[in-house]
Amino acid sequence: MFPNDRRYTKEHEWVKVEGQAATVGITDFAQKELGDIVFVELPEIGRAFALGEVLGTIESVKAVSELYAPVSGTISAVNTLLSDKPETINLDAHETGWICKLTLAKLGELDELMDAATYAKLAAG
Repeated sequence: MFPNDRRYTKEHEWVKVEGQAATVGITDFAQKELGDIVFVELPEIGRAFALGEVLGTIESVKAVSELYAPVSGTISAVNTLLSDKPETINLDAHETGWICKLTLAKLGELDELMDAATYAKLAAG
């Protein structure tokens, strides 16, 4: 249900790391809880974020939710597809619905995140 090649936060975000690059998104569980996503505020490329800092927001028909930095780093790319088609997150939260990519500042922060099995237990309640 949740890809094993990522780490997860208790705020329902995922991080997929390749070298110093980390791709960030929200989990399939989170998008189901939010309902139909209608707007995504993307972070600015080049901006640095500390662990836990607000990267942007996700607006659905139910609520507006903040997106938190699951690790510290500098934004290197954003998923511009979400500007025109925010519902992409509802359709494919773990792949084409990624939100941003960042260059990791502190690799050790990844050790604080959950693996897929631990996150699945959290999502199951």
